[in-house]
This record gives sequence, C-alpha cells and structure tokens, in this order.
Amino acid sequence: MCGIVGYTQKQNKMVHVSVLEKMMDRIAHRGPDGSGLYYDANIAIGHRRLAIIDVDGGEQPMKNEDQSIVCAFNGEIYNHKELRIQLVAKGHEFKTKCDTEVLIHGFEEWRYELPKKLRGMFSFVIWDAKNKELFCARDYFGIKPFYYYLKDGNFMFGSEIKSFLEHPDFEKELNTKQLERYLSYQYSPGNETFFKNVFKLPPAHYLIRRGEEMELVQYWYPVQNEDKETSIDGFADKISEIMEDSVKAHKISDVEVGSFLSSGVDSTYLSAVSKVDKTFTLGYEEERYDESSKIRSFPKSEDYKNYLRILGKTEFFDRVKDVQYYMDEPLADAASISLFFLNEEASKHVKVCLSGEGADELFGGYNVYKEPFMWQGYNKINPIIRKGIGAIAELLPPMRGRNFLVRHASSVKERYIGPTCLFSEKEKRKLLKNYVGADKKKITLSAHATDSVEDDINYMQMTDLNQWLVGDILLKADKMSMAHSLEVRVPFLDKEVFDVASRIPVAYRANKEETKIAFRKCAKKVVGEEPANRMKKGFPVPIRDWIKEEPYHQRIKDAFESQTAKKFFNSKMLVRMLEKHVSDKGDYWRYIWCVYVFLIWYERFFEPVREEVKINPKNEQMKPVYLHA
Repeated sequence: MCGIVGYTQKQNKMVHVSVLEKMMDRIAHRGPDGSGLYYDANIAIGHRRLAIIDVDGGEQPMKNEDQSIVCAFNGEIYNHKELRIQLVAKGHEFKTKCDTEVLIHGFEEWRYELPKKLRGMFSFVIWDAKNKELFCARDYFGIKPFYYYLKDGNFMFGSEIKSFLEHPDFEKELNTKQLERYLSYQYSPGNETFFKNVFKLPPAHYLIRRGEEMELVQYWYPVQNEDKETSIDGFADKISEIMEDSVKAHKISDVEVGSFLSSGVDSTYLSAVSKVDKTFTLGYEEERYDESSKIRSFPKSEDYKNYLRILGKTEFFDRVKDVQYYMDEPLADAASISLFFLNEEASKHVKVCLSGEGADELFGGYNVYKEPFMWQGYNKINPIIRKGIGAIAELLPPMRGRNFLVRHASSVKERYIGPTCLFSEKEKRKLLKNYVGADKKKITLSAHATDSVEDDINYMQMTDLNQWLVGDILLKADKMSMAHSLEVRVPFLDKEVFDVASRIPVAYRANKEETKIAFRKCAKKVVGEEPANRMKKGFPVPIRDWIKEEPYHQRIKDAFESQTAKKFFNSKMLVRMLEKHVSDKGDYWRYIWCVYVFLIWYERFFEPVREEVKINPKNEQMKPVYLHA
C-alpha cells in the first residue's frame, strides 16, 4: 500500500528531479516507511511506501533484471504467490517476496492481459524503457485511486491530485461543470474532476501512453448473470464459502491486521469471520446517533479487544478543512469526517484494517432497493400525473415523503443516479450564478457496460456499483485511511465474491421488507439472528442537529455570505435555506453541508492564502532512494 506520482518528460524539456521530490512529499502520508524515484530522458516516477508485505525487500520503483521494465505500485495483489509459481515455471527469476515483482514479470509474460489475472486492489504504472511505453492500470472496482493530467503534451499521473500542484507545467483551473454535478451527486462523478484537464482512470481500465498518443481500454465488465436454479440456502452456502476464502486472502500480511466494527451486519460478519484480535468503532456524544452499544453482542475471545472512539462536534468541525485537503475533491458525505477519526484511532494500533465496503452494492443492501416492490401501485399511475405531482413536490421544503414524490415522477432509468440525490436541475438553476446544465443522465448511463439492463433493481445496483461505490464509498475509504498511513482492505470487493453475487436472483437480494436477503441468511450462521437482521442505517452523523447550534450555525452562515460563496451562488438563497433549517421549517442539512464543504474545499485549494496541513515529521525526514537509467 503506497502512493505513486510521476510525469513524462516533454521532448527537449527535462524537469528537475527536485520537482519529483516535492510531488512525493505531497503524498508522504500514503507511505511513511520509505521512498524512491526513477528518472530518465523520457519519464520520472516517484513512490512512497507503506510496508506491508516483504517489509525489508519491497522498495520501489522496482526494476527487472536488465533494467528495461520499471514498476511503481499502490495496493495489494492477494494471489501473488499463485502467479509467482506460474511465472517461475515459465522461467522468470525472482529476487524478492514482494507482490510488486509479480507485476514486473507478469507484464513481461502477459503484457496487457496482466490486470485480468490479478486478484486484489491496485493502481500501478509500468514503464517499458525499450518500447518507450507507459502502462497504467486500475483495479476492477476502483478501490485504489489513479489520476492523470493531460494538457498541451504534458502528462502527469498519481495517487492524489495534490501532487500535481508541485509541477511547474500544471495549470490549476476549476472545472465549473463538475460543481453542477457535485450538487446533485454529493461527490465528483464520472471521469472528470474539479480540476480542469485532470481525469480519473476508471475502474477496470488500463491506459497506454506512447509519446503523445494515448489509448484507454476497459479490460473487465461487471455483468449480472442470475442463476434461478440454485436455492436461497444454496446461495447462502456459496456466499459463506467465497467470503471465507476472500477474508483469508485479504489477511495475508507481514504486519498485524485489525477490522472496523459498526452496528451493521457487514462489519459484524467480517470481524467475526476474520477472527482479528483488534476491532475499531466510532461513537458520538449524542446518544440518539450513537450505536456503539450494539457491538457488545459481537462474539469475544480472551485476546479480543475493541477500541471505541467517541467523537464530539467541536473536533468534528475543526477538522473539516483537513479532511477536504486529503480528499482532493469536495465530498459532502458527512461520514467521511467520522471515518477520518476512526482511521486515526485504528492507525495507533495496526497498519492494516478490514472494512465492509461493497456489500450493499453486491448483495442489494440499500433501503432504496425496496422501493420498486413497495410502490408498484403508485408507479402504475399515468406518468404524466406522476410528473405533475413530482413538480409540485419539488416546490416544497425537504420533508418526509417529498423526495419520494420527486423521485417517482419518472422511471428508474430516467432519474436514478444513486442512493443520494440532492439538488435538482431546477434548484441548481436558481442557486448557481452561472448555471449551464451539466448532463447528469449521460454520466449515469456511461457507467453501464450496456443500457440493456431491464430490471429496476439490477439497474440500480449496476449504477451504484459503477458510480456511487467508486465516487463516494471507496474514495473516502482510501483517502481517510491513507491520511493516517493505514491500509484498508475490502474483502467484499473481490472479483471471486462478485462472481457469486452477480448470480443471485433479485428475489434473494431485496423485496419490500428486506434487503441483502441471501447475505443475511449467510450471516445468521456466524453472528446470530439479531445482528444479521439489523436495518441498514449507513453511518449516521449528528450534523442535522449540530448546525442549528452555535458557533457552527454562525460559521456556516459566514461561509454562505463570503465573497467566495457570492462568486458561485445566490448567497441570499443559501442563508434562507440555512435559517429555514435552524427554525425547523424544512430539513435542509444535506443541502447545507454540500455547499459548505465545497466552499471549504475551494478555499483550501484555490484561495491565495491557505494553511498547509502538517506532515508527520517521520515523513519529512525520509531519505529517497534514487534509481535512474
């Protein structure tokens, strides 16, 4: 688990190696255990290392025997031992026990077919010095981030956008189109980012850069392939078997592994199956939101210990700016702040943690998946009438039932963009100073391998798998763990687990009363009836109440009345929305938080005077290892 940075050299223009060192320093939090770099006349590659496997022998960038292949890697390959055996049989010789070396010899043997053979989470670059070719790849689900900058022949790449800020050829410009999309999605959707000419390499894609030519290829497609012959008990057994296998693979490490533990079935099941000695839980001072008491039902042994971090509103608000810095792009999911503190606590005790991301997308866990079953009668009403009701509901303040009427004004394929949908196009038109109408439907549909998915539940799950999961869930899991030099592994997001999950019929995933039906049946055998049947609650945060209190109400109001806010928004409309929420005339907290987070992020990255986030002194003292041709 590490961080990578780099750039290709423009012809007749070499960039000084000190630039690469500064780019590496920007992501020092991703790798406090070591650093190294490689450069030649064509490329510069930097690496920060968090040592997990082969602690003493896994320095990067790593080269092959004749120095012609150079690799920098972020992630873990869980089947690296099996692949090593195959490669040795084909005549390849290994010098380390590190999974990075498997990528080098794997590329020599299989070239562009390499990513298909990997089981793990990864983003990596491989420089082929003989052919002057750069190969970049990202894992199946987008667990590990990979960004690249492309303008006027300049090409940069890295695990975090902030590293590009140190390069003299990087032109920092705001992508205003992404602001419109963000206000609806609450995260930065699609392959564009908030920075012009900075893009995300999509999940299950690889990129080849030859000179100034670039090729982008999707190497794997997530497809539902329902098996209606197997019984629900049969699927519960299959889930149990594959999850045992996945957890075993995800526990491979030369350092101690812990697990996050919330009140939900996903992490409870994962912690029980993994049999880790340490688990980590976040609670709140407000009893209404604190579910930490429910973890007491977790099976315990003599060696088991749970670490509970209680979070208060003062420290929560005080770290919002830091969180947005580490996030690179604004993320209005309030759970990201809580995750920051949870990862901070875990990092004091372990270097690796298991987490339950992906279970909802694979097994059908979101409560919104119940709606097609619950409201079949309403959905049969003439679409014109439903559209009219939705238009009237949109004029009302946020309240119970309002979002349902707005959503069901159109079909699932027309309106579904994920579990959370904030500002509508009408609301954005009134709120934004320079509204142009970003195409949110195009972003959603582009996430599908095909638009032929007919069933509503399948369509919603595939949208969430391709959009919400990578844009929100995995983004905050990676960035908040790496902020504290902690590796988070997600056993549910394994290609072998997906193969089983993709075959589960809709009837065994959700109905009008239940979600994750087959998975819960599997979980009952491990954690018992009550934990397995707990209703999905996400990661509740008391912001709804906190923003009504001082000094937080005034802090947000000041932001809404700032010159930055007036540059982008109808400031008076923002203040009215805030005051309505405070006076209980509408439940606007998600809308308020979404805008507030953007303003904090913009101030951090675009205002001329900004406070730097302090880097751990351990990172500042790290000496780089130099490799060059």
